[in-house]
Order: sequence, then structure tokens, then C-alpha cells
Amino acid sequence: MKLYKLESSNFEAFFGTPEEPIKRDVTIIAQTPSNDAFLLLSKDAQDGLALKDSVPDGFDFTYCQEWGLTVDDDVIDRVIIDLRKKAYPSWQDQLDDIYHNGVDGWKDTIKTTKDKYPKVTE
Repeated sequence: MKLYKLESSNFEAFFGTPEEPIKRDVTIIAQTPSNDAFLLLSKDAQDGLALKDSVPDGFDFTYCQEWGLTVDDDVIDRVIIDLRKKAYPSWQDQLDDIYHNGVDGWKDTIKTTKDKYPKVTE
């Protein structure tokens, strides 16, 4: 996963308008208190955004506010793990997939999530 910074002045150009939204496969995880910049996670390269190799100062965590965390590299890893867990089908649906499509069919289903949210490497 890659970490990007999006300035609010570029928000509409990146995401579009309510009338003409642009679908992006990103997750907003933080913003500045003044909402003048946002931190995004994406598996894919995002043209026109500033790629970051670490978390810049001054951002408030917004992904799961109940976590009450300060954004740092460990939190980004936690977000990726959480996104991955939430993207998997329920265990009941996975068993049903195996029953109807076999283990190879189930592996294809699961691979979508594994590819979208690669495991955090130590």
C-alpha cells in the first residue's frame, strides 16, 4: 500500500463533484484539523498526488476515530490489516463458496482481497 497526501485544493479534481464523481480505489485515513490536506492509502499509483514514505506531522486520524490513535507508520499497518479483514467474505459465505465452486473457486474469490490489500511486511 502506498501513502499519499492530497491537498484540499485538489480534492474536487481528484474525486470529482457530487454530480460527476470520479471513482477512486483509495481510503482516506487522516486529515489536518483545518481540512486543508488529507492522507490516502492506495494499492495503485495515484498520479497528481504527493507520494509519502512516512506519515507527515499535523494529521488527525479519521479512518476509525474510535481507535483514538495518532497517525504513524504502525497505525497505517493497522488500517491495512483492518481493511483486509473487512474485505473478506464472512466465513459462512466462504464455506458456501467452497461447496459450490470448490477450493480453487474459493481461492480466486479470496485472491481479490489479497491483491487489493497486500499483507503488511515486517
